[in-house]
Amino acid sequence: MENADRPSYEELIARQGPSVYRLAFARLRRRADAEDVYQEVFLRYVEKGPVFEGPDHERAWFLRVTLNACNSLWRAPWRRLAAPLTEELPFEDPEELGLHQELRKLPAKYRTVLHLYYWEDLPTEAIAQLVGCKPEAARQRLTRARRMMKDLLAEEEWIDV
Repeated sequence: MENADRPSYEELIARQGPSVYRLAFARLRRRADAEDVYQEVFLRYVEKGPVFEGPDHERAWFLRVTLNACNSLWRAPWRRLAAPLTEELPFEDPEELGLHQELRKLPAKYRTVLHLYYWEDLPTEAIAQLVGCKPEAARQRLTRARRMMKDLLAEEEWIDV
């Protein structure tokens, strides 16, 4: 793809920005951390200038870089010394807020597969590639995450079992 064919930064951010931010927030659970990852991902795009084969390749690149940036942030030594803050995303529907709070109770690897499957509409093969596991393992994580989420929702009396 030549430079004339490349989208402007504004177009790219408008297209990929919401997915990058949602995934970062779902993974990190803090607005400030999600914003840091968001900036880091687009800075890497500017620095690396990757050429994409198509829209699916572009989307996969942004989601993979987002996961990598989240993992790097989790490994940062200063993070162990930071006190967690409770921050919530603004939700229009109280039910969405409650569902989000229940989702935050899941371990990161299960939260990630649920997010990629339901919010990003990715198939399990693409999820496996993004999180670095086999497709069978991604399907198993998704099954376990659904079961854990169902148990959490039943415990909070959101659903009848």
